[in-house]
Amino acid sequence: MLKMIDLPYPLTALEPYYSTKTLDLHYHILYKGYIDSTNKIEESLEKARNEGNFENIKCLEKNLSFFGSGAILHELFFANMGPVIPTEPSINLMEQMIKNFGSYEKFKKQFTEASKAIEASGWCLLVWVPKWKKLEILQCEKHQNLTLWGCKPLLVLDMWEHSYYLQYNTRRPAYIDAFWNIVNWNEVNKRFNNL
Repeated sequence: MLKMIDLPYPLTALEPYYSTKTLDLHYHILYKGYIDSTNKIEESLEKARNEGNFENIKCLEKNLSFFGSGAILHELFFANMGPVIPTEPSINLMEQMIKNFGSYEKFKKQFTEASKAIEASGWCLLVWVPKWKKLEILQCEKHQNLTLWGCKPLLVLDMWEHSYYLQYNTRRPAYIDAFWNIVNWNEVNKRFNNL
């Protein structure tokens, strides 16, 4: 059984860039829903295995991919934000950004523009692609589509409307700009160092 991760900061910690009300809803209702749904699917899969009845396997596996990926990405998202404490990419991560994007500013611009351009519901991710030994930026549709196999998420931004609508309404660019103020680069650096 999956359990919800604890937020690494109080609900008020991301103000004014990410409202307490939005974080409360996002964490306690929406993220909890992904955890609960993943657990129910796992129970159904166990039942199917025990009974040898796989007539619903296509639906179960599709839902496991959707809800399970939603749970994982939300955990990364909550962890890669933090109170407004100045942090920055480590020297190693900065060097890799310069190598792959030309500069930190070019990385940030591409990530911002990719986030704005996500169609409907999805995520923007900075990922490490081990096979290519480089950083890439991906637009992930829903939670599980349009990814690269084997990539390791380093920084994720939730672009589903529930992530920003209460505070920013339809002003997605304002939400993205605010996000840069609460990125916890210490967490992103840790992920990069643990590759």
